[in-house]
Amino acid sequence: TVTDINGNFYSIVQIGDQNWMGENLKTTHYQNGDPITHITNNGDWGSYDEGQYGVYDNNPSYADTYGNLYNWAVVDDERGICPEGWHVSSDDEFKELEMALGMSQSEADDTGYRGTNEGSKLAGNSELWDDGNLENNSEFGTSGFTALPSGFRHYSNGNFSHIGYDGYFWSSSENYSSSAWDRSLGYDYASVGRNYSG
Repeated sequence: TVTDINGNFYSIVQIGDQNWMGENLKTTHYQNGDPITHITNNGDWGSYDEGQYGVYDNNPSYADTYGNLYNWAVVDDERGICPEGWHVSSDDEFKELEMALGMSQSEADDTGYRGTNEGSKLAGNSELWDDGNLENNSEFGTSGFTALPSGFRHYSNGNFSHIGYDGYFWSSSENYSSSAWDRSLGYDYASVGRNYSG
């Protein structure tokens, strides 16, 4: 296991030549101990110059299950959000993960949902996912990554959306000055989405 600054423990899974945290992050502090601003009011969410986190529907039980929802400024902050010795994965590191699970290089370089069943391999805990192609694939949950449908918080208005249907993961790689590459898993797709978000 690995421990974050708040004392939360996370399992570790090896996939290919990489080690990944097998659970979603739920720290409320940067690695140096500084607090991350906790936003409960939708209207206060989305500042590009301040790291922020929220809990889906402001319900603490969701943090226990799904981890926290973070904006891009947290990911990009030099104080670091990950446990000591760990980092937010780059777009290329996500591609390496996907290729270790069977995706081709050309598919990994593409955008949108791509690959075959790599998303199903990365997902886990079928009871949390809405019924669809993701959990009905025979390879569901086989990688140990255990991605969950934690939904997201919209950058422009702070609304919570898609819990049970989708899971989203920031990469550390910017795409433009106002967006960064991410990964998504959707309940009705066995593949993995690669896009960029605000």
